[in-house]
Amino acid sequence: MPELPEVEVVRRSLSKFINGQKIKKVHIFNRNLRYKIDKNLKIFVENQKVISTKRKSKYLLIELSNNYIILLHLGMTGKIFILEKNTTHKTSFYYDNFFLKKHNHFSFEFNKSKKIIYNDVRKFGFVKILKKSEVKSSSHLRFLGPDPLSGKFKNEYLKNKLSKTKKSVKNFFMDQKYVSGIGNIYANEILHLSSINPRKKTFKIKKKLIPYLVKNTKLILKKSIKYGGSSIKDFKGISGKKGDFQEEFKVYEREGLECKKRGCNGKIKKIYISNRSSFFCPKCQSN
Repeated sequence: MPELPEVEVVRRSLSKFINGQKIKKVHIFNRNLRYKIDKNLKIFVENQKVISTKRKSKYLLIELSNNYIILLHLGMTGKIFILEKNTTHKTSFYYDNFFLKKHNHFSFEFNKSKKIIYNDVRKFGFVKILKKSEVKSSSHLRFLGPDPLSGKFKNEYLKNKLSKTKKSVKNFFMDQKYVSGIGNIYANEILHLSSINPRKKTFKIKKKLIPYLVKNTKLILKKSIKYGGSSIKDFKGISGKKGDFQEEFKVYEREGLECKKRGCNGKIKKIYISNRSSFFCPKCQSN
């Protein structure tokens, strides 16, 4: 599933393409996603101008001129194909560039040569239409913790939350009610850079390490966005450029390999925490 950096890359790609454009036609090909596509989607979306394309956690929010918001989640295999003048770009995560029309679910047409298509093989993604006034109270968004790239994710916030929980720090970072947008890949990388064992209980984290956790979280995520996200199989933005951050992984999927941290010759170990694979260096992640 795409994490914050990949969704942010998609958002930036879409922004360049659809912001300021009027959606002239909506085509629904297959309503079956995680939640059935609203039959009235056309009524709310057609002939509306796209005001902005934003991201909250792993969700995309497309603001329309009629004060409605299109809430979009890519799930596991969601792809957004951008078609313009016979050229196709893809903004997706993990899966290859193979385009099977039978997996198309809906499209937004801006003119005869410009449209976007949502394609989802496993159907775990979804699209919803919400009033702008309903967004904050949406069941998908209202319990989310602060975005780690925002000013709300700071030392005092993290110190307070860590001291009041008793779960592993790895699970804490993946819990969307504490920190939104981080999944398995980046939780591993953040904890490695911070020299913290992923099994460490949150309330036992030393206070002096908290500023490093905040700083390193922002650093890892910004770096991944700069590199275009992580391509486990194939991820591309609107430019067609593949995400390259997987080349920067220090621990993720590096079981048995030597730690890349300067001065450390430890070997990366793979363990399971809450049935999720976790990678860390037993030598330098001793805190």
